[in-house]
Amino acid sequence: MTTLLTVSGLKAAYGRVPILTGVDFAMAKGEYLGILGHNGMGKTTLMRTIVGALPATGGRIAFDGRDVSKLATHERARLGIGLVPQGREIFPALSVHENLRMGLASARQEDPKVIEDVLTDFPRLVRLLDRRGGALSGGEQQLLALARCLCMRPKLILLDEPTEGIQPSIIEEIIETLLALKKRWDLSIIIVEQNLEFITSLSDRVLHIQKGRITGEVDRADLLAGHVGMAAA
Repeated sequence: MTTLLTVSGLKAAYGRVPILTGVDFAMAKGEYLGILGHNGMGKTTLMRTIVGALPATGGRIAFDGRDVSKLATHERARLGIGLVPQGREIFPALSVHENLRMGLASARQEDPKVIEDVLTDFPRLVRLLDRRGGALSGGEQQLLALARCLCMRPKLILLDEPTEGIQPSIIEEIIETLLALKKRWDLSIIIVEQNLEFITSLSDRVLHIQKGRITGEVDRADLLAGHVGMAAA
């Protein structure tokens, strides 16, 4: 397997408050990697630091063979790192199609045909192209945020708490969509999530984060049985 991302001794803080205290892990190209942990353990901070929204205070991030630790967010995006943030952060006053064009603007090469290609995997959005993003349901907004990120043609997507506030039927649709994308696109994903069924359905491996460190890999049998505390101990 070819390594896509290596995180070594990564540290980050908000002001003087340390959040990440030395995160170490690596993932392969084409892998769907889950990261599981309780609130306040550093999951979202890890995503923001990898994408460059929060500067690292120590350690190293290597992406596709290149040290990106000091690069700006837009530079990392051009290299193929995309983020679907917690809360989705779509543009509520823009139409679905305009939101997708915003994703296209961040792409390494701006090709309008990419939107048409992305919509093949998001049939629900096709009939909503003229609707304002703010008028969509939470689940539809999550699908839009994911589709917008894909318009960048990323190599790696960081998916932060994608099931938050979403009804079960849409969660199943998101799972099916992500599994289909794995087969059709050359895509890797890091999934930060607390929904055990969701993260188990999608992830090739699941890591546990606690107090700003990766404490180990969660055994899938324990994860399926709901014994996450035992698995992560």
